[in-house]
Amino acid sequence: MQTKLHNIAIVGLGAMGKNHYRSLKTIAGVKIVGLCDVVKNDDFEEPFFTDLDLMLDEVKPSAVIIVTPTFLHKQVALECAKRDIHMFIEKPAASTVEDAKEMLEMINARNLKSCVGHIERFNPVVKALIKEIDNHEIMSISITRSGAFPERIADVGILTDLSVHDSDLIRFITQKEIIRTAVFKSQKIHKTHEDNAILAFELEGQIVGDITTNWFTPFRKRSIIVTCRTDKEAQIKYLEADLISQSLKEYINIDNNSHSTRNCFIQRSDALRDELEAFVHYLDTGDRSSLASIEDSIITLEIASK
Repeated sequence: MQTKLHNIAIVGLGAMGKNHYRSLKTIAGVKIVGLCDVVKNDDFEEPFFTDLDLMLDEVKPSAVIIVTPTFLHKQVALECAKRDIHMFIEKPAASTVEDAKEMLEMINARNLKSCVGHIERFNPVVKALIKEIDNHEIMSISITRSGAFPERIADVGILTDLSVHDSDLIRFITQKEIIRTAVFKSQKIHKTHEDNAILAFELEGQIVGDITTNWFTPFRKRSIIVTCRTDKEAQIKYLEADLISQSLKEYINIDNNSHSTRNCFIQRSDALRDELEAFVHYLDTGDRSSLASIEDSIITLEIASK
């Protein structure tokens, strides 16, 4: 239950920043007190600044949504931390593990609330998948995330831009830590970074996982496959989630020649709005729940930097 009004500012009003702006305006208990970017690229009701320090000092937000290019996350986060401002940082936390650790150290020293925007945790299909495998023994998890090359991505490669979603999802879905990682990557069309990768994982409990990701596929593909079984029976369950169509199918092996199929129920919702509501709830209660932490993001960055 909402207990106070939160004065929130947004830094970075590109495509994703505008998505945050629209979603925040629908959430009760939130007042957008300031917006900041290098140029004003649209009409906004709220005060707009092109100078970060000026905005933070004039509107004095209690929390900030950081949606700048990744290489600017550290600079913005440290300026917010100096002013004891809580923060939501779009994924990944920073460009490097070292920068993320420096941010975390200052945020913790000032006892601030922070989280990283791993929006796929709030995808309705991911929520349904987690519910379907509750109390099951997970045997393997496989994720594919691919699509055409996005010209907007210039400062990072596919490991930092895309695979961080999925290395986080593997830990989030299985609730197990990654023990060993192998990363295979190549650079074919990107000017400065890798654009094709396969990652393999060993997790606690002898779970194996993998991620296939590239910028070569002429269409977007986002899928998760989990193979599991219950403790009570030996039947193998194979669940296939499509994060784009938001569909989830369960396949159960009957015998060597047949299987049953079921379309699982998906409770539709807006993932970004759900994530921002969880952030506001975190500000109110200290309960971070499904939100990713900077520590979570550091783990994904460590994997991406291999």
